[in-house]
Amino acid sequence: MHRVAALVRPPQSTFELGCPAQVFGIERPGLPMPYTFGVCTERPGPVATYAGYDMLVTDGLDALDRAGTVIVPGWLPVEEPPSPAVVRALRRAHARGARVVSICSGAFALAYAGLLDGRRATTHWALTGELAARFPRVHVDRDVLYVDHGDVATSAGAGAGLDLCFHLVRGDQGARYAAHIARTMVMPPHREGGQMQYSAPPHPAQIDGTLAPLMEWITERIGEPLTIESMAAHAGVSTRTLARRFADQLGTSPGQWLLAQRIATARDLLESCDLPLDAVARRVGLSSATNLRRRFLTTLGTTPGAYRRAFRVGRD
Repeated sequence: MHRVAALVRPPQSTFELGCPAQVFGIERPGLPMPYTFGVCTERPGPVATYAGYDMLVTDGLDALDRAGTVIVPGWLPVEEPPSPAVVRALRRAHARGARVVSICSGAFALAYAGLLDGRRATTHWALTGELAARFPRVHVDRDVLYVDHGDVATSAGAGAGLDLCFHLVRGDQGARYAAHIARTMVMPPHREGGQMQYSAPPHPAQIDGTLAPLMEWITERIGEPLTIESMAAHAGVSTRTLARRFADQLGTSPGQWLLAQRIATARDLLESCDLPLDAVARRVGLSSATNLRRRFLTTLGTTPGAYRRAFRVGRD
């Protein structure tokens, strides 16, 4: 069992804590439970929340010494640094190999502990300027949902915490397992970390038209040689308008979104069947095993064969 420990402090955002609790802490019928989830705090006892009630937390910082993943679900107010005891506990967990993760303002706790020095990191769009100003050694990325270095990961605003948790589960257990959890939560299974945050622009523009019908049409034809031009033609708009709508509604380009769907479908096929790589590539519109390998290496840092070996066995 992989232990996940959330480190909270008063006042705690219940939504940001609820993101990892829902993903890592809920047993679901018919799905193996590879995680245990717990909550700890520096001073065990009642912990105030922004929801207007106190929650009772009985575990102290020693819980971090037993965790494989440590999550800091917010750190407010951001100008208050963690105590030396919390800093030592975070550094000690990281040094012994635990994965240390932040959600939203939790990035400030990791930055105060020095775990983000020299690294890319993100936080809520409204706090990125503050993070960059307070911690000049941190390379703050203002426009992404999450950044994962393997041993340290940070996410943007609270909703992006769910995206990061799903991303971590996909890396641990495979895309099909993560998709199963997402379905039970009535959530989309995947948003790329490189998508832009949904911060308000200086002059918000009305989004003209939904992409849902087009996305459904594309998904039904994922194995076909789709182009931006054919997608725009089906939607009855110019390629320029289509690109603008994707940027406004999804924070990405049509081509990047299409590639992400093809990779996601390929991951599911690699986990669920024994088709040769060429056949998998053709089914998802990537034409050849060579192209599939290239896309996997670029997107996931591994090969389709290695991915299948990691997640195929025992997951039928």
